[in-house]
Amino acid sequence: MVVLCWMDLVGDMAPWTKTRNKWYYFDHRRRQHQCTQPQTGLAEETTQTISSNMASSYCKISSIIPIFVSFLLVASSVCPVHSSETDRPANQTFRPGEELEKLKIIRDHLLKINKPAVKTIQSPDGDLIDCVLSHLQPAFDHQQLKGQKPLDPPERPKGHNPTGAVSEDFQLWSFSGESCPEGTIPIRRTTEEDVLRASSIGRFGRKVRRHVRRDSSSNGHEHAVGYVTGDQYYGAKASINVWAPRVANQYEFSLSQMWVISGSFGDDLNTIEAGWQVSPELYGDNYPRFFTYWTTDAYQATGCYNLLCSGFVQTNNRIAIGAAISPTSSYKGGQFDISLLVWKDPKHGNWWLEFGSGVLVGYWPSFLFTHLRNHASMVQYGGEVVNTRPSGFHTSTQMGSGHFAGEGFGKASYFRNLQVVDWDNSLIPLSNLRVLADHPNCYDIQGGINNVWGNYFYYGGPGRNVRCP
Repeated sequence: MVVLCWMDLVGDMAPWTKTRNKWYYFDHRRRQHQCTQPQTGLAEETTQTISSNMASSYCKISSIIPIFVSFLLVASSVCPVHSSETDRPANQTFRPGEELEKLKIIRDHLLKINKPAVKTIQSPDGDLIDCVLSHLQPAFDHQQLKGQKPLDPPERPKGHNPTGAVSEDFQLWSFSGESCPEGTIPIRRTTEEDVLRASSIGRFGRKVRRHVRRDSSSNGHEHAVGYVTGDQYYGAKASINVWAPRVANQYEFSLSQMWVISGSFGDDLNTIEAGWQVSPELYGDNYPRFFTYWTTDAYQATGCYNLLCSGFVQTNNRIAIGAAISPTSSYKGGQFDISLLVWKDPKHGNWWLEFGSGVLVGYWPSFLFTHLRNHASMVQYGGEVVNTRPSGFHTSTQMGSGHFAGEGFGKASYFRNLQVVDWDNSLIPLSNLRVLADHPNCYDIQGGINNVWGNYFYYGGPGRNVRCP
């Protein structure tokens, strides 16, 4: 369910939802989908400079008991590739031939991932959204998918009652009033500038492998997560409120997501990931964006963000993976959250992604994976940032709202209604949720359970402060 969740900031949490025109009880009403007639004209392709409002930061220390948990290998910040002579060190020779060859390789790569569009939509934030025929999307470049078409929707987990309703205006590109025709999917167009920000063309759109454990502080990644382990999991569900955290520099990011994990946390790590992220390196701005990721070999050679390689098969023509989310939550104001469900189709074994209340985004084919062909061994929910220690101090990159968990609703970030899918394809509540904060003086987490939100937790923080130097 994609909703604006307004609750009492003084008393107990009240389960009420605000739609465009009415107040509805939180658990029983949905914002209805409004159809937009597809248009056939090609939108003018322009670009514009964009900016992002930065969330404020406030320091309040809340302690947490560290709990040891197996690590999750995650993305690291990488250095951009510059092509202009002014950015080049004085002792480096400018070689026009090499520069031209690099640009040629980049353009060849862009031809592979930017598929022919039947329509292009200009987003208010400067993105170009291409409406690509479903069977021509990047996934079908995969040898095992060539010549195929997207599969029909699978059986939903028991205990899940989707309405099929979704807000059409939760992403900025939809504010244009345009939509992609049936039979196509919206894909955010990748530009030369996007690729040039990556450390290399080969690593563009991929996370960087790390050889250190997650409980070590040496890898530059810091987390505040809730997790379950010790059983067989066939999916996970959560609602996450969306913020626009401040990210200190291009080499850092801040994200909130679910991880569905299997493998030994060595070279055979399998993960499926979905959530929202602010990543100036990947997107060139500070907007929170809906994203997905997968890998089957601990981020070494397989997997990518969104649709930047063949793998994830998108089936939805209204949601653009990688596009900016709007509105976002505000401090002491309205809270906007997104619901995500990932589950394994019992019939074909593919892992499907649902957004909101019954809207299928697409699926990861089971053949992409090794351990996840069977089931997951861990599910994690929470936030992550990269800390490059600019100027020798801890980063001021914010996690979540930029406020500590103890500030509670309307101020701190949250995950709510945490569930997993069991062997019988049934959604069930968590029975053994644990929480962990790598550096609780910088970012922390507090879990709980009640009748309205089920299993939930607050998490996040401002990064650098008097207790986090």
